[in-house]
Amino acid sequence: MDLARPGSTPFARVGRRELGYNTRQVDRFLTRARGSYDAEDPDTDAITSSDVRAMAFDPARGGYEPQTVDAALDRLEDVFAQREREHLIRTEGEDAWLRKIGRAAAVLRRRLHRPAGERFRRPTKQGSPSYNIEDVDRLCDELLEYLENHAPMSVDVVRRAVFREARGADGYEENQVDAFLDRVIELMAGID
Repeated sequence: MDLARPGSTPFARVGRRELGYNTRQVDRFLTRARGSYDAEDPDTDAITSSDVRAMAFDPARGGYEPQTVDAALDRLEDVFAQREREHLIRTEGEDAWLRKIGRAAAVLRRRLHRPAGERFRRPTKQGSPSYNIEDVDRLCDELLEYLENHAPMSVDVVRRAVFREARGADGYEENQVDAFLDRVIELMAGID
């Protein structure tokens, strides 16, 4: 795993007056990730691909460039997902892995098969931020092609998806869409 050693500066920094990621938090997390990865027998405190995906850092002036840290976290997530897949296959067999992937894909497909405009909840609070329905549905259509027709698609397309903002019931509820996309990323990282 290509993580910086303690004491080195693994990422470029933004200007002293610009906001980047808190360097101490990033370094601490990467040190913990390295320890988890290098452990011969990971315990229950081991870092998972889900932990990497959910990691967030506070903004700090003169911190690390967010884009380079995010790209490194994407690669790290892929490494941990591959390790988790290999562990499952080694301990429970390939059939167990295929069942896990099949169950996850089935759950995702059910939502993707809903009619456009009805795939996710609408926010109940008037004027709250939400995601543009057409943007989200367009990505959902691409995901359905990926899952059912093996259309080529990179997990990075989902990771980097950006939707125009809508307001209230004119869009999909952001939290529900984000949670769904996390499951999609988990599935795609476990397959590739």
